[in-house]
Amino acid sequence: MTVGIVRETFPGEKRVALVPANVPQFQKLGLEILLETGAGSSAGYPDSVYESRGVKITRNRANVFSSADIILIVRGLGANPEAGKSDLELMKKGQVLVGSFEPLSEPESIKTLAARGVTVFSMELMPRITRAQSMDTMSSMATVAGYRAVLLAAEALPRMFPMMMTAAGTIAPAHVFVVGAGVAGLQAIASAKRMGAVVQAYDVRPVVKEQVESLGGKFVELDLDTGDAETKGGYAKEMGEEFLRKQREMMTRVVAGNDVVITTAAVPGKRAPILVTADMVRGMKPGSVVVDLAAERGGNCELTKAGETVIENDVKILGPVNMPADVPYHASQMYSKNLTNFMSLLVKEGKLLLDSDDEIIRATMIARDGEIISHENK
Repeated sequence: MTVGIVRETFPGEKRVALVPANVPQFQKLGLEILLETGAGSSAGYPDSVYESRGVKITRNRANVFSSADIILIVRGLGANPEAGKSDLELMKKGQVLVGSFEPLSEPESIKTLAARGVTVFSMELMPRITRAQSMDTMSSMATVAGYRAVLLAAEALPRMFPMMMTAAGTIAPAHVFVVGAGVAGLQAIASAKRMGAVVQAYDVRPVVKEQVESLGGKFVELDLDTGDAETKGGYAKEMGEEFLRKQREMMTRVVAGNDVVITTAAVPGKRAPILVTADMVRGMKPGSVVVDLAAERGGNCELTKAGETVIENDVKILGPVNMPADVPYHASQMYSKNLTNFMSLLVKEGKLLLDSDDEIIRATMIARDGEIISHENK
């Protein structure tokens, strides 16, 4: 069997689905690899390194699709809604696609893929179970985003993060408030703390308090009835508008007291909740910074514009998009390892075995034999 790796066509996407270090693991599974030339170049993995590992290289993208039984990709149709369409005519019936496809927010794209007769596995639907942790691309990429958010904030803030004792006097540390203590939020807390900032964090799930404190952050407790705020998959549930209104009222003072606010709250397949209002931004000190990691989902800040920096009352609101692509070398390394582990479930001794009784396979499969597999209630 042959696995195909193609160049990413989404604007600004520099990651690659497979890095050279994981090639031997594919070979042990009885798989050959065919790579479109330059697929890993933007991430720092030239063709020559793949070739030294026994990977075949082709300049013809169509040749990858026609020869490969399995295609690994970072952004497939749905996650790449425009440029991704050009690959449709290259796909062949029965081919397996593994990557990111945004099935919950781009259902029409999934219908289009199903019509091609391909089998599609969407890594965004990886279940939050212990056995699947090594395959969880969402967590891997959220880790990268949380780290990057702190670097962006530090660069935009007109002051330094750590406290310093100098001959010119004492420099007070920056105060950082992280909203959402999922994977991205926890990484942001850890990174900001390592840089010397005083860190506070809030999440609707009180159970994460211990995790926040273990990283050196102070958990902000708001007097709100959160009820059961966590899904079975470990994500924060979508809360009602009345809850969000009360939450915003109580957060106003906390936001005003910090130099940096990093928001990370997102609900899979839904528009991001507004947690930081325009009035809250106007109440922040001049020079303060908001980094909105939910910008691609509409933003947690009312003033966020995806891909842009907005300035309101001398406060910068950053709306970064596709942050893992900003550090493609290590982001690709993490994503590739996740896919490599996933492939060990799909392939045994060079043969494709799609065991629908396996919870991981069942959860991530979104199309097979021309039919869409619904995940609306999962």
